[in-house]
Amino acid sequence: MNAIVALCHFCELHGPRTLFCTEVLHSPLPQGASSGDISGQNEQAEEEEGGIQMSSRIRSHSPAEGASADSSSPGPKKSDMCEGCRSLAGGHPGYVSHDKETSIKYVSHQHPNHPQLFSIVRQACVRSLSCEVCPGREGPIFFGDEQHGFVFSHTFFIKDSLARGFQRWYSIITIMMDRIYLINSWPFLLGKIRGIIDELQGKALKVFEAEQYGCPQRAQRMNTAFTPFLHQRNGNAARSLTSLTNDENLWACLHTSFAWLLKACGSRLTEKLLEGAPTEDTLVQMEKLADLKEESEGWDGSEEEEKPSSQPDVVEGQELSKCSPETSLMPDCNSWNVAHRRLSVFRSLRHMRQVLGASAFRMLAWHVLMGNQVIWKARDTDLVQSAFDVLRTMLPVGCVRIIPYSDQYEEAYRCNFLGLSPHVQIPSHILSSEFAVLVEVRTATRSNLCPTLFDEEQSLNKYEFVVSSGSPVAADRVGPTILNKIEAALTNQNLSVDVVDQCLVCLKEEWMNKVKVLFKFTKVDSRPKEDTQKLLSILGAAEEDNVKLLKFWMTGLSKTYKSHLMSTVRSPTSSESRN
Repeated sequence: MNAIVALCHFCELHGPRTLFCTEVLHSPLPQGASSGDISGQNEQAEEEEGGIQMSSRIRSHSPAEGASADSSSPGPKKSDMCEGCRSLAGGHPGYVSHDKETSIKYVSHQHPNHPQLFSIVRQACVRSLSCEVCPGREGPIFFGDEQHGFVFSHTFFIKDSLARGFQRWYSIITIMMDRIYLINSWPFLLGKIRGIIDELQGKALKVFEAEQYGCPQRAQRMNTAFTPFLHQRNGNAARSLTSLTNDENLWACLHTSFAWLLKACGSRLTEKLLEGAPTEDTLVQMEKLADLKEESEGWDGSEEEEKPSSQPDVVEGQELSKCSPETSLMPDCNSWNVAHRRLSVFRSLRHMRQVLGASAFRMLAWHVLMGNQVIWKARDTDLVQSAFDVLRTMLPVGCVRIIPYSDQYEEAYRCNFLGLSPHVQIPSHILSSEFAVLVEVRTATRSNLCPTLFDEEQSLNKYEFVVSSGSPVAADRVGPTILNKIEAALTNQNLSVDVVDQCLVCLKEEWMNKVKVLFKFTKVDSRPKEDTQKLLSILGAAEEDNVKLLKFWMTGLSKTYKSHLMSTVRSPTSSESRN
């Protein structure tokens, strides 16, 4: 993460000062921090924090180099600094940590070596300890601009028995130029920086209590005759943070904490390059996740006594009452994870086609693409769920409505994939309907066992699949174009299963684009039927099955896309352009 973390202090003599800062270097180390190791500390100290390996070492240079570095440093002069304003000694080179994974170096010193960075950190320091503070002068706040960077600042107090008010004011700031990234990192930074502050305050409190026990300053000050404040302090205002915490290794510990903070904060968020607009499946999934979040927030806000105990898993009626809570909450977004299932029977569309047979699979796939109700009757719920997982890949996400397993028949408007137990009675008009297909999973007799599947899939040996419908698909029927292309991909043995999956994604996106054009043409622009027929011919979808498929897939368009089109039509500029 390209950011700077700094510890700042409000000195009673010199005002806001930067005590210690850690920055990220992607290039070779600066000249002042590139020499040999200090004697006695030349061994690398390996640390592992959450899988991150870093090697820390302290680097030093000769006094001449240190003097030249001090003379050219953009920081304040030594005469303008007291013990409270200084962290590292005059010739101290700072601390360096090497990230082995990315070859990035984390360098800590009192001030940044680069003049522009020094100016940015200095301004952020002054603002964090003067005007940009939250009520109570202790807590987090965000400020900044495009020119000087954006700052996450957390101010806090450290106990000091010799200070005015028995406390000193500090802040930890994080500076970066990416406003969105910094805002998204607010919860992470707040928790980690709060932990660093608690540790500092805890150490200082022990020192404060020990000093107060030995020599109570409050009573001594009350008994002292009034004198001007500057004379009363007798130089005690200048106390370093190492003295306040009684920790000689304080700056090395802060360097480790700040370096880890920069590394971890940069690793927790990643950017993805999206080429083009998001697909309809992505938009629908985002809408479903948003609806799910609203529902969960509503449940969290209500009392548990108000929820009926007999129907804990009901979502939108009772279609998901037989599912676990994890499954029922999101039926259309990969509800059943193969890795967590006891047994995955159907592995892919190609595997299902081999098991059911070419003609039965074509009939089943035709009904799936047309939006007809697909009913599976079986005792094995894992088999039914794996079948639905495979079949749903042929449809857009918005067109999938699943009831994985039920003890009663549910109407087609509630679901287009329905799993039933074998004893459930299906209405006769459904069995004879041309808008439904039934797959019965029966126990296979010994003569019907498929010997070719013995070695590959033992779980299918005991099953016999019977596919029936009131409107069987004729073998010589052309069918929708996408079905023919899917079958061509499945029968091509030169294509792996992964390649077939990518073909399905491309085919669905191609036909969803046709659906968008048809929706805009018919529902938004309200063109006459003659023009619609011409459009279908241009799209290559004038056949009856293709028209039915487009109308069904139109129900899977995202609300975002529909509302965008409607708002575009209602705008005055679009009306003028159409006229």
